[in-house]
Amino acid sequence: MDSHGEDRQQVVWAVVGTGIGPLLLAATHDGLVNVVFHATDAVRDRALARLASRLGAELVEAPGSPLLTEAIRQVTAYFAGERRVFELPLDWSLVSGFNRQVLRELASGVPYGTVVGYGELAGRVGQPGAAQAVGMAMGANPLPVVVPCHRVVESGGGIGGFGGGLETKRKLLALEGVLPEPLF
Repeated sequence: MDSHGEDRQQVVWAVVGTGIGPLLLAATHDGLVNVVFHATDAVRDRALARLASRLGAELVEAPGSPLLTEAIRQVTAYFAGERRVFELPLDWSLVSGFNRQVLRELASGVPYGTVVGYGELAGRVGQPGAAQAVGMAMGANPLPVVVPCHRVVESGGGIGGFGGGLETKRKLLALEGVLPEPLF
């Protein structure tokens, strides 16, 4: 790839079976760039077209790519209950500004097995009145599971929304041992 952008960036992708259904994992040379829930054929094809358009990239199915090997290993270990922390390079190019700031705080500051309220997370990034904007950032998260938006809940005890569906959010919280009773 040259520095003048004459070659299109390549994004490698694979679909991985998990306890919450198939996940599409996509990576660039900078790191994991996208995780997509429910990656059946139609969802996968739409997600790949959107990704190619947003990144101006050539997409290549390559489950054996060194760019994906470690991500696949860590995601598989997470769903097997053998991994609590993802240690992967992340490509944040699909998110910017406030959303990136919130998602970075979420990734580093809300550990496995814990939850945080939308308002509390807003306060952590210096925007205490921005709970609704935090909710929007969670919905725009290009790296769910790895950047754990499922750990963000309503301050009143409700589970909150989730781009992957509430049943998926419940399964992820159950996997991490968060007791579901107070959340519903």
